[in-house]
Order: sequence, then structure tokens, then C-alpha cells
Amino acid sequence: MKLFNTLTNKKEEFKPLKEGEVSIYVCGPTVYNYVHIGNTRPMIVFDVLRRTFEYLGNKVTFVSNFTDVDDKIIKAAKQEGITEKELTDKYIKAYEDVRRGLNLEFPTYAPRVTETMDQIISFIQKLVDKGYAYVVDGDVYFRVSKVKEYGELSGIKIEDLVAGASERVEDKGVKEETTDFALWKKTDEGIQFDSPWSKGRPGWHIECSVMSNRYLGETIDIHAGGQDLKFPHHENEIAQSEARSGKNFSNYWLHNEYINVNNEKMSKSLGNFFTVREIAEIFDLEVVRLFMLSTHYRNPINFSDEILNQSKAGLERLYNAKEKAEFTINNLEDSKMTEEEAKLQDELASFRQKFIDAMDDDVNTADAVSAIFELAKFMNSNITENSSKEFAQKALDEFNE
Repeated sequence: MKLFNTLTNKKEEFKPLKEGEVSIYVCGPTVYNYVHIGNTRPMIVFDVLRRTFEYLGNKVTFVSNFTDVDDKIIKAAKQEGITEKELTDKYIKAYEDVRRGLNLEFPTYAPRVTETMDQIISFIQKLVDKGYAYVVDGDVYFRVSKVKEYGELSGIKIEDLVAGASERVEDKGVKEETTDFALWKKTDEGIQFDSPWSKGRPGWHIECSVMSNRYLGETIDIHAGGQDLKFPHHENEIAQSEARSGKNFSNYWLHNEYINVNNEKMSKSLGNFFTVREIAEIFDLEVVRLFMLSTHYRNPINFSDEILNQSKAGLERLYNAKEKAEFTINNLEDSKMTEEEAKLQDELASFRQKFIDAMDDDVNTADAVSAIFELAKFMNSNITENSSKEFAQKALDEFNE
């Protein structure tokens, strides 16, 4: 299988750290609201990547986290009049409901930040001990200038960064360099944790590094997420992880492109922001899944009612082909394949190979979906009341697999 590695900006033959085993980390949501349509693209795409590895006989350890400590969570909990724990439990459940609706496999591990605090504090302390991090009045910052390779993933140079560009939290003007980012923030608001430096909570970037390290080790096969996470989140993950371990953090980086709504970037200010709950009132989530997979993950995708209706019609064609074949087979008497049908076996087998070849080429789901539609058309043309039951069943089995 070849994968487009964002770090090297080219397709590369995938070689796992350990033959027959694949480790994947996908950045999960900050759980302060319901899942929006943009969140579903990495959920679906990297689930398919995982399933492809499993189909090829690999054991996959798949980790995707929940960020349940954040300024947005504190604000949302106040607005809803509930505790932060009640808020995050509510939206984690909603996220998992969407996962079920999209027919996604659940992660091998789905850690929460609040349950990883000891490991986060230990990780930060080691960075302080090694001189990669420093403490200022209870806050801890990472020294970006000590990492010569910083910017390799995103292509952004340190000298081009502006003050505060690499962190979510407000800059107090106490950092050594404006590019340094927060590992720990002292706070007297919202959920707090004891640490050697202050009562506070971790910075965003450190969380994924620690959870990846905890469940997958210091070096992993694949780290994935949306294009918007490439900088600063993933760039900072690399810097702090490799500073701590002295080892390569992830061998392959995969990023899916953005979703536009009616050819415009999705945003609340434009009024084109849709949650999956809203979409599910109109469309089955299986339609959303097919819609997402009908475009290659590295291409932008345009979301609209018209395109979703096209996906709905396409899904119906696939189900109709399957149901027609099942009905025909149930009314056929047991019979062996004819010579003419035997000659069609090579064509029947070609659809599976087209599917595999597409998935082997950087998870090209668009071509893989096309192969499925071609098989459905083949079934409609070649499974009739005059077919042998053996041939008809073989074609249906190919479709179901």
C-alpha cells in the first residue's frame, strides 16, 4: 500500500514498524458541542484506512482521544448550567452515537485527557528536565527555538510566525520567545489539577503526544487528522514528542482536506454550519458515509443538499442491485455454473481487484466506490431468472464482501 506522507510531501510505500501490526493515532474532538459535518470526514476516512489494513490481515491498534479539558468546555458548561464533567459526558455520548450511525469501528483505545493527567505531568517534567521547557509563574512553555527541524511538517518557518500563533491561550507576555507554546497553564477557573508548577490544566498540544505515547509507544506508524491540525497542533506534537524521546514520533502523517458548504468554507458566521444531528433528521448517516467516500480524502469536498441527494440515489441503486440479486437467487433452483457464466468469472473477479488496487493507492475511496457501482451494474445485467444459482450466489457473495 502507498500512502501520501504529508511530512515528505509524496506517496510512499507503507512499511510498518512491526510486520503484520499497524499503530494509528487520530486526533479526536474537543467535546463541548455536537459533532458537525466537518468532524465526520476524518472519522470516516481513517476508519476506512483501519479497515483496509485489517482486511489485508494486519492487527491494528487504533487510538482516538477525547479532549475534555478546554476553555471552550468551561464556557459551554457555564452556559448550559451543568458541570464540565456532565457536559463532556453528554457530548462524548453524542459523538459515539454518531460513530454508530456512520457504522464506524470503535477505537482500540479512546482516552480522555482528564484520565491521563499523571502521564501528562510526567511528560512535561521530562521536557523541563531536558531544557526543552521552562516555568514562568506556574505556567510551563516549550522552547521552539531548540528544535532545528521545527516547521518541517507544515512548511512554516519559525521566523515567519507571529506572536501567539502557536497556542490557544492568551499570551501574558512572559514567554522567552513569541513562538513558544504552552504545555501547562496556571488557572483558578474551571477544572484544575495539581502539578509541581501550579494548579492548572495542560495545553492542547501536549495531550495528544502523551496519549499516543501511552498507548502506542514513542514511535508510531501513522498519525492522522484534518488538514487544519497540521499547524500548529501536529507540528507541536512532533517537536515535544521528539524532544522528549530523541526518536522519530510518527513515520507517516496523513491529513484529509476541508469540507465546503455550497462552495463556501463552513463557518458559524456564514450560517452554513451543520451538526450531524441536524443532517440525520433528513438523511440516513449511511448516505453521509457514501458522500464522504466518493471523493478522495486529499481533495476538498463540497457539501450540499443536491450532492447528498445524489449520494442517497446512489446508495439506493446499490441496495436495489443487492435486493434484486437476493430475490432472484431465492427463486432459483440449485444449478451449476454454465460455460458462458464460467467465462464471466474473470470479469467478476476484476471488480475486487479494482477495489483493492484503488485502496492500495493512498486510500483512493473514490475509485473503490466506482468499482462497487460497476459490480452492481454487472449483477443487474447477469443475474436473471435464467442464471445458475451457483453463479448468481458467487456474484452476490462478491458484492457483500
